Amino acid sequence: MPIDYESLVSYLTQTVPSILAVAIVEDKNEIVYSTNNWDIREDITLICSSWNSMKAPFIMVSGVKYTMLECEIDSMVATSILGKGHIVGVKDEEWKIITYVEPEGDRKAAIVELSRILRTMSFKEPYIDLNAQFETEYEGSGTLGAEFVNPQLKSEIEEFLNWIKNPDGLIGYINYYSQQNNAQMISELAKIYAELIKIFGV
Repeated sequence: MPIDYESLVSYLTQTVPSILAVAIVEDKNEIVYSTNNWDIREDITLICSSWNSMKAPFIMVSGVKYTMLECEIDSMVATSILGKGHIVGVKDEEWKIITYVEPEGDRKAAIVELSRILRTMSFKEPYIDLNAQFETEYEGSGTLGAEFVNPQLKSEIEEFLNWIKNPDGLIGYINYYSQQNNAQMISELAKIYAELIKIFGV
């Protein structure tokens, strides 16, 4: 099934509104999709080579210098010291997703959602189907056999576990919002905590 880049990007920008522009790049630095408000064709080769080297102190995008804050095999975060925003990207062996995040935007939230979108592209399945019906009946004891486990869902859970263990993942998120005294986020986290307790019967 062909990948519906437009729908994926639309979902991404709705989920993280601080992502203002997106480019999707295939393995040979070919931009296969870009939002209409961003043209980085002249910069893409240098962006990718700088990212691949993992040693570049900065990148140039549309004439703006962004200092590298994080440059890993699968992720990149660069920021403008002049307050002109951030460049956030994720990649695997096939694709790179490179985004422009507004100056006050949440870079961590961008990384989380970009990684989720990238996994979806690897599965070559739609990320979300609002019309999907998830109704399944099971016989016997109700225990779901291994043969019925959706590999995409299993991958999501494994990624979630890795995110929990990562100091820059869930723990970092909770610490950040706690230190910011963000009442709305703390309230939402408390609801999720209560729901998890109910699910596991703790």
